[in-house]
Amino acid sequence: MSEISFDDFLKVDIRKGTVVQAEPYPEARQPAIKLWVDFGGEIGVKKSSAQITEHYTPDSVMGKEVMAVVNFPPRQIGKFMSEVLVLGVPDDAGAVVLLTPDKPVPDGGRLF
Repeated sequence: MSEISFDDFLKVDIRKGTVVQAEPYPEARQPAIKLWVDFGGEIGVKKSSAQITEHYTPDSVMGKEVMAVVNFPPRQIGKFMSEVLVLGVPDDAGAVVLLTPDKPVPDGGRLF
């Protein structure tokens, strides 16, 4: 893995948001859930397609606090435009476990 500078790290805008809407995405090539995540006043609500169906359902992610990269360009995922990348790490089997803060923090809070 190559090293990056601290300035490179600062270019990645990672924010905390709250899932305000979630729907199944059966048309996706890989099982996924469509998410609408509220990042607060400055950024607002953004959409994401997340391959998180192994551990989560649309109902179970409603109201969940998540971390996401908010400054990637939008990406077309099938018929759905994904605007942010919700972050997770793999469990022992490779299924995504979402990254969440361990204490309540305001929507839009930036990772540092």
